[in-house]
Amino acid sequence: MSDLPFTLDQLRILKAIAQEGSFKRAADSLYVSQPAVSLQVQNLERQLDVPIFDRGGRRAQLTEAGHLLLSYGEKILSLCQETCRAIEDLQNLQGGTLIVGASQTTGTYLLPKMIGLFRQKYPDVAVQLHVHSTRRTAWSVANGQIDLAIIGGEIPAELGESLKTIPYAEDELALILPTSHPFAKLETIQKEDLYKLQFIALDSQSTIRKVIDQVLARCNIDTRRFKLEMELNSIEAIKNAVQSGLGAAFVSTSAIAKELQMGVLHHAPIQDVVVKRTLWLIFNPSRYRSKAAEAFSQEILPEFANPVWIQDMLKLTQMDLVVNTLDLAAPNPTDGS
Repeated sequence: MSDLPFTLDQLRILKAIAQEGSFKRAADSLYVSQPAVSLQVQNLERQLDVPIFDRGGRRAQLTEAGHLLLSYGEKILSLCQETCRAIEDLQNLQGGTLIVGASQTTGTYLLPKMIGLFRQKYPDVAVQLHVHSTRRTAWSVANGQIDLAIIGGEIPAELGESLKTIPYAEDELALILPTSHPFAKLETIQKEDLYKLQFIALDSQSTIRKVIDQVLARCNIDTRRFKLEMELNSIEAIKNAVQSGLGAAFVSTSAIAKELQMGVLHHAPIQDVVVKRTLWLIFNPSRYRSKAAEAFSQEILPEFANPVWIQDMLKLTQMDLVVNTLDLAAPNPTDGS
């Protein structure tokens, strides 16, 4: 087809409107005027000879044709970005971009350390970190918008065949208490002691909250029996509340290293119980993998992996070989974000 009925700019505008929900916000995000956006949409509809937006409501709603065009348009734009990055790779890590994804906890406490080490080795490579829910991150990896990601949750079933998933690390969920709490003087506490504590937790609809509840349930700890003192919307808020003496909480050990070192929180071991979840490394083997992503995979990932056998596997082999080996024995991820 010699004359396409749309341009890349029109596809970018269509995607922005779908994401922002209005022509004005889309125009603002693209740094163009709203009339310019409206004109491009009108031209697009005229060229396609089909309406792509239903203008009857307050929010810009795509028609069936609009949804179809958006679906293919996102793939086209993704391939364009992939093409540009492949060309940048010709400079052999003297430029280019690495895009890494993560779910909330790993993106806040683990990935910045990894990216810092990578930037020391490759200061000319631009690095982007996208922190979202496990589901959104997995779709971004599948679509080629993210090179690789470390997540703690369940991969959408429909992506099972398009993504490679390997166990990357074990993340312990620690019970934290105020340093003034009587239990803080004990070497360990009993499982039944948990039901005597006042707990602080994330909102019940939070994916991370659901993960913690699932992991605790596998350790035969019934969170329904917990005395819930309050619900907060961030791990940092929970740590501050515990530090202020308002209750106890379960959080990832990666989130409390600084507080434990400063002695402002107490990590209370539970006798005969270690609460852990698996963090997973995911990538799309069918998409182009940049030299920056290869360098990150081979030089940075092994430094932070645990247990030791995973570190050794990542250091000694290419990632694809690791995947083929681990796929024989590794289960699919089943916990939350």
